[in-house]
Amino acid sequence: MEKAVVLLSGGLDSTVCMAVAHSKGMELYPISFNYHQRHNIELESAKKVAKHFGVKRHLIIETNMDAIGGSALTDENIDVPAGNPDREDVPITYVPARNLIFLSYAMGYAEVLGAQHVFIGVNAVDYSGYPDCRPEFIAKFQDLANYATRATAVEHKGITIETPLQDLSKKEIVLLGTKLHAPLEYTHSCYKGGEKACGVCDSCRLRLRGFEEAGVNDPVPYEIQK
Repeated sequence: MEKAVVLLSGGLDSTVCMAVAHSKGMELYPISFNYHQRHNIELESAKKVAKHFGVKRHLIIETNMDAIGGSALTDENIDVPAGNPDREDVPITYVPARNLIFLSYAMGYAEVLGAQHVFIGVNAVDYSGYPDCRPEFIAKFQDLANYATRATAVEHKGITIETPLQDLSKKEIVLLGTKLHAPLEYTHSCYKGGEKACGVCDSCRLRLRGFEEAGVNDPVPYEIQK
């Protein structure tokens, strides 16, 4: 059985991404991050998702990206803005170099495990304008990763960055998750980090629109649902 490290935030995309890896018969090793994010409630969702899939180990890395700041998700002095699901600019909820850092951890973990795959739920269609969700970034990181570890550069073992949601809309992601019986009821996508999703931030609005277009009921509660 091939092994797969899966970046698992506890949100919709990463949970569906994990369901895809599971559907391929891979042994799952989710990795999550407590980076002192405003919405660290998502880690509780990640734990529930990991338990649902019966994984051997759910690794949670502690790192303080709030020390860098510059994002509404890590700096309490910056408010999370109301969402615009059609935005094309880079929003203040962008966390500087987050996926670059997370993928680097995941590559190191994959090397130790002898895993052949690293799954990440990045998306270039409904992606809120984040530069580190683009296919260009993934291609560049893959090229770098091929030279970055003993496994890839010396032992010539392939570790492939898998992005099964890269070209899907939120609607298509919801439909795929439903088809694969992903535990969408455990997911948390809201940037504000309350017990209930706010319903108005970028992430909530993208998610709500995806469920609406898919004709699927979103199983999580919202404070406001337009």
